[in-house]
Amino acid sequence: MAKAKTTKPIVIEQDYITLVKPVVTEKSMMGSQHGQVTFQVAPTATKPQIKRAVESLFDVKVMTVNTIVTKGKTKRFKGILGKRSDVKKAIVTLAEGQTIDVGTGV
Repeated sequence: MAKAKTTKPIVIEQDYITLVKPVVTEKSMMGSQHGQVTFQVAPTATKPQIKRAVESLFDVKVMTVNTIVTKGKTKRFKGILGKRSDVKKAIVTLAEGQTIDVGTGV
Protein backbone atom coordinates (compact mmCIF):
# COMPACT_ATOMS: atom_id res chain seq x y z
CA MET A 1 0.00 0.00 0.00
CA ALA A 2 1.51 3.31 -1.06
CA LYS A 3 1.03 6.20 1.33
CA ALA A 4 -0.30 9.37 -0.28
CA LYS A 5 2.18 12.23 -0.13
CA THR A 6 0.91 15.48 1.27
CA THR A 7 2.76 18.37 -0.26
CA LYS A 8 3.21 21.45 1.85
CA PRO A 9 2.40 24.64 -0.08
CA ILE A 10 5.39 26.70 -1.15
CA VAL A 11 5.72 29.90 0.88
CA ILE A 12 6.68 32.96 -1.13
CA GLU A 13 7.67 36.44 0.05
CA GLN A 14 4.33 37.88 -1.14
CA ASP A 15 2.54 35.77 1.51
CA TYR A 16 4.39 37.61 4.28
CA ILE A 17 3.54 40.97 2.70
CA THR A 18 -0.16 40.06 2.31
CA LEU A 19 -0.75 39.24 6.00
CA VAL A 20 0.28 42.18 8.18
CA LYS A 21 -0.69 40.87 11.63
CA PRO A 22 -3.44 38.97 13.45
CA VAL A 23 -6.20 41.01 15.05
CA VAL A 24 -6.50 40.05 18.72
CA THR A 25 -9.60 41.71 20.15
CA GLU A 26 -12.53 40.47 22.18
CA LYS A 27 -14.78 40.49 19.11
CA SER A 28 -12.29 38.66 16.88
CA MET A 29 -11.74 36.00 19.56
CA MET A 30 -15.50 35.32 19.58
CA GLY A 31 -15.14 34.22 15.94
CA SER A 32 -12.65 31.53 16.93
CA GLN A 33 -15.55 29.52 18.36
CA HIS A 34 -16.85 29.25 14.77
CA GLY A 35 -13.45 28.47 13.19
CA GLN A 36 -12.73 32.06 12.15
CA VAL A 37 -9.45 33.97 12.42
CA THR A 38 -9.08 37.71 11.77
CA PHE A 39 -6.00 39.25 10.16
CA GLN A 40 -5.00 42.78 9.21
CA VAL A 41 -3.96 42.54 5.56
CA ALA A 42 -2.32 44.75 2.96
CA PRO A 43 -4.74 47.32 1.48
CA THR A 44 -4.21 45.95 -2.04
CA ALA A 45 -4.63 42.27 -1.09
CA THR A 46 -7.38 40.33 -2.85
CA LYS A 47 -9.39 37.42 -1.42
CA PRO A 48 -7.52 34.75 -3.46
CA GLN A 49 -4.17 36.21 -2.33
CA ILE A 50 -5.28 36.17 1.32
CA LYS A 51 -6.52 32.58 1.00
CA ARG A 52 -3.24 31.44 -0.55
CA ALA A 53 -1.16 33.26 2.09
CA VAL A 54 -3.05 31.74 5.04
CA GLU A 55 -2.99 28.24 3.53
CA SER A 56 0.74 28.35 2.78
CA LEU A 57 1.91 30.02 6.01
CA PHE A 58 -0.23 28.08 8.50
CA ASP A 59 -0.78 24.82 6.53
CA VAL A 60 -4.58 24.87 6.95
CA LYS A 61 -7.58 24.61 4.60
CA VAL A 62 -9.47 27.90 4.12
CA MET A 63 -13.18 27.74 3.31
CA THR A 64 -14.09 31.44 2.90
CA VAL A 65 -12.50 34.88 3.14
CA ASN A 66 -14.49 38.02 4.01
CA THR A 67 -12.83 41.44 3.88
CA ILE A 68 -13.60 44.73 5.63
CA VAL A 69 -12.10 48.15 4.91
CA THR A 70 -12.26 50.49 7.92
CA LYS A 71 -11.80 54.08 6.83
CA GLY A 72 -9.51 56.21 9.02
CA LYS A 73 -11.11 58.85 11.20
CA THR A 74 -10.12 62.49 11.33
CA LYS A 75 -8.92 63.17 14.88
CA ARG A 76 -7.15 65.92 16.79
CA PHE A 77 -3.71 65.18 18.20
CA LYS A 78 -2.67 67.91 20.70
CA GLY A 79 -4.78 70.46 18.84
CA ILE A 80 -3.41 69.54 15.42
CA LEU A 81 -5.79 67.95 12.93
CA GLY A 82 -4.68 64.46 11.87
CA LYS A 83 -6.06 61.35 10.22
CA ARG A 84 -5.86 57.70 11.20
CA SER A 85 -4.81 55.24 8.51
CA ASP A 86 -7.30 53.12 6.57
CA VAL A 87 -7.17 49.46 7.65
CA LYS A 88 -8.18 46.36 5.68
CA LYS A 89 -9.10 43.27 7.70
CA ALA A 90 -9.84 39.73 6.55
CA ILE A 91 -12.02 37.26 8.44
CA VAL A 92 -10.87 33.81 7.36
CA THR A 93 -13.14 30.80 7.98
CA LEU A 94 -11.20 27.55 8.31
CA ALA A 95 -12.31 24.04 7.46
CA GLU A 96 -13.94 21.91 10.18
CA GLY A 97 -11.45 20.87 12.86
CA GLN A 98 -8.63 23.23 11.76
CA THR A 99 -7.25 25.97 14.02
CA ILE A 100 -4.63 28.70 14.03
CA ASP A 101 -3.20 29.72 17.41
CA VAL A 102 -2.65 33.48 17.13
CA GLY A 103 -1.74 33.72 20.83
CA THR A 104 1.65 32.03 20.48
CA GLY A 105 4.58 34.37 20.72
CA VAL A 106 2.58 37.08 22.47
